[in-house]
Amino acid sequence: MQELIPNRKIIHVDMDAFYASVEQMDNPLLRGKPIAVGGSENRGVVAAASYEARKFGVRSAISGIMAKKNCPELIFVRPRFDRYKEISTKIHKIFHDYTDLVEPLSLDEAYLDVTNNKKGNPSATLLAQEIRQRIFNEVGLTASAGISVNKFVAKIASDYNKPNGQKTVNPDEVILFLEELPIRKFHGVGKVTTEKMYQLGIFTGVELKSKSLEFLEKHFGKSGSFYYHVVRGIHNSEVKSNRITKSVAAEHTFDVNLSSEIYMLEQLETIASALERRLKKYNIAGKTVTLKIKYSDFTQQTRSKTLPYFISDKALIVEVVKELLYQERMKDSVRLLGISLSNLNTEEKRFVVVQLKFDF
Repeated sequence: MQELIPNRKIIHVDMDAFYASVEQMDNPLLRGKPIAVGGSENRGVVAAASYEARKFGVRSAISGIMAKKNCPELIFVRPRFDRYKEISTKIHKIFHDYTDLVEPLSLDEAYLDVTNNKKGNPSATLLAQEIRQRIFNEVGLTASAGISVNKFVAKIASDYNKPNGQKTVNPDEVILFLEELPIRKFHGVGKVTTEKMYQLGIFTGVELKSKSLEFLEKHFGKSGSFYYHVVRGIHNSEVKSNRITKSVAAEHTFDVNLSSEIYMLEQLETIASALERRLKKYNIAGKTVTLKIKYSDFTQQTRSKTLPYFISDKALIVEVVKELLYQERMKDSVRLLGISLSNLNTEEKRFVVVQLKFDF
């Protein structure tokens, strides 16, 4: 017997090329031009790309060198996180005019449960239109939205009519929508999993739905149960207005690769200072310290140690980081160092990230 789909009305709002759009809004000279936030012609990784740049294959997470190769006219812009947070705060205030059940995923996207909303409007589709219009009128940016009965379908739908559009998947359309959906568009199915599914003859939702729970768990472990249920429209995760903090992190990308461990330790002390400030601001401490190392060839390594007690003090963090740093020899010069603290002492539901500097 198939489980009933919860009768919720969920909106997923996703800003269009958020960082890049903010830069174009603030600087008229950048409007209509291909721009990349973060990265550079010589180093770093692209954080966001304008739609003009995306036409040339420039996208987030590719190197600045590759981005410039794809689009010779590309303009690199340094990120301004304080400005992005300022704009994000305005957008989230608009969300809260409609419902207190707002779950932020990042600065530029969030889930809204409007089943019972402050406007008393039974149409989630009309509410999404109104919210998007208000963002445009009051902030000056465009947003896209997906509307459906659960978070999973709403998130997929928000990507359908980008930019500056929306898509509603009504309750009676959910199953067919998922059956026809290419497997690569399923939220939570990454590139590696997509390839694995292709090898198993799973290309769309209908093939995924044909597989038994046992088959999916055998090939995908715990994720198999997730895939089995979501393709049947079953995703009961509620919109949580507060999210549990799992870790607090700080990192820094260097203009020149580091090869001296002594100099690395100096830089780690600076990173630890920023981490300590944020930890104390939110009264957070943790037991697990993780050192993140990204080498010049872009390979990444993490080294962790869990203590029997909670810490938040810079001196104690550096003491553990120093031990991790000298745990084994570096295999190459280093372009990025980061420190994170997890296994926290708080159940306070909040997401905290310290970003000293984006990749350049």
